[in-house]
Amino acid sequence: MAELFTAKYMLLWVLALGAALFLPVRQLIWVLYVRRAERDGSETSDEERLALKKRAGMTAVLLCFVFSYFYMNHLFR
Repeated sequence: MAELFTAKYMLLWVLALGAALFLPVRQLIWVLYVRRAERDGSETSDEERLALKKRAGMTAVLLCFVFSYFYMNHLFR
């Protein structure tokens, strides 16, 4: 079991941390996108909200992967 906590399995931990962070980060980014869209324009439709959720999902994937990689790199150094 202690072998799982070595640098050999760093990619596993990067993916696990990225997956754990994905949902809350996507929700936070999506809320910020919707609030900005409503502040700049009028009410957002369901189609616009879905498009913003997809955009937030892609941003969250990139952000979570980069953060988890650098965090695990620092942790296993």
